[in-house]
Amino acid sequence: MKSRYPLIAAVPLLALAVLHSQNRPALTGQEQAISARMRQLRSLPDDEWTKTVAALASDIHQLPASPGKAVLIGGLGNLVTEGDAGHDTLQVVASTMAEVLRDSPNSSMSSTLAQLVRYEHLDVSVDNPGYRAAMAKLEAEDLRRLSPEFTLSDLRGVKWSLNDLRGKVVLVNFWATWCPPCRKEMPDMEGLYQRFGPRGLVILAISDEDAGKVEPFIGEHKYTYPILLDPGRKVNQLLGVEGIPKSFLYGRDGKLVAQAIDRRTERQFLEMLKLAGLD
Repeated sequence: MKSRYPLIAAVPLLALAVLHSQNRPALTGQEQAISARMRQLRSLPDDEWTKTVAALASDIHQLPASPGKAVLIGGLGNLVTEGDAGHDTLQVVASTMAEVLRDSPNSSMSSTLAQLVRYEHLDVSVDNPGYRAAMAKLEAEDLRRLSPEFTLSDLRGVKWSLNDLRGKVVLVNFWATWCPPCRKEMPDMEGLYQRFGPRGLVILAISDEDAGKVEPFIGEHKYTYPILLDPGRKVNQLLGVEGIPKSFLYGRDGKLVAQAIDRRTERQFLEMLKLAGLD
C-alpha cells in the first residue's frame, strides 16, 4: 500500500526488505520467526496464503508493544491485500496498525492504514495527524476518479477513450510486467474477459512501460484484452495511481462503481463486477 507497488519502488518488496534491513530494530526470537514466515508468503498457493496471513495477523496482534511489532505489522499491512485475506483478517491488521499509530504518532504506516480502512471497508479509531492527512488525500483523489476522461493507444495503435465506452462496464487496471501481484491476477482477468466480454465488459490494462517490454510479455501469455500504454504516466497521475496493481471499475453510465488497491482474486473481481450488474 497499497499503497502497494509504487512505480519507483515496490512497497511490498520494500516491506520485505525492511525485514532484512540492518537498520531495523532488533527483533526478538518470536518476532524473527514471524518475519521469516512473512518472507515466504509469495511462494504459497492462494488457500495456504490466506490461512498463513490470518495466523500472522493474529500472532503480530498479540505481541507486546515494541519497535519490532511496528515493523512487522507495517510489513504485513503492505502484503495483506495481495490475495483474498477476508474481512476479519484485514480488520485485525488494521486494528493492530491503529494501536501502533496511537503509540507512535510519527509512524510511516498512516497511508497504508488509510487505504485499508477506506477501500477494504474497515473500522478503526485513530486520532493521528498523518492518518487524517492520508484520508483527506484519498478523498480528493476519489473525486478525480468518479468520472474521468482519457484516451490511450493499445499495442496495435488503436485508440481507446473511456468516454466512448459508455454503455459498457469498464475495468481499468494498472499493471507492469515486473509486478508479481499484477502477473498473478492477469489470468483471472483474462477468464473474466472471455466470460463477460459478450455481455459488455471491457478491460483496459494500462502500463507505463515501453512497448518493447510489454509486447513480448503479452505475446508469451496470450492475453486478449486491450493493453494500453501510458507514456509519461499522465493517466496514472490523473487517477492518482502511486502503486500497482490497482483497478477501477466503471459502470455503464461511466461512473466509478468500485476500486481495488491491490491484487484481486477471481472471487473478488466477481464481487466488483456484481456491483456493476454483471453476475
